[in-house]
Amino acid sequence: MESTGTNTAPGPGAAPDLDLVTVPARQGLEAVDIIRRSAGRSGPVGPVLHDGSGDTLGFLVPPGTADAWDLPGSACTQTNGRGMRFGDAVSPTAGATGWLLPPEAVGPVTDPEVLRAALGEAARLIEAADNCR
Repeated sequence: MESTGTNTAPGPGAAPDLDLVTVPARQGLEAVDIIRRSAGRSGPVGPVLHDGSGDTLGFLVPPGTADAWDLPGSACTQTNGRGMRFGDAVSPTAGATGWLLPPEAVGPVTDPEVLRAALGEAARLIEAADNCR
């Protein structure tokens, strides 16, 4: 899937029509690092949510991504703007779902192909690290 390079993150309070890729937190954090290190070659990481328990991360991706997402160990759902709030001035309270990387700090959503590659690389790194123990 090609990235248009446009900022699809909405203005304050707007409910976007985006999809959300959720992954285990460990893999997601590795993927964020991988994307940030290669941002000049592949594009930036977009907004990322974390859950209150710290178990999962959610990457905002363009609408339509869920239709073809099939990466094992992850899920992609259509949000259709439901439950999405942007531009909150107050940081989330401890234990609440909130932004790891808020939309206003990072800009456009993450390109799904960039995310897929980063999640694959992250899974391989985690497997290699776990096998060294």
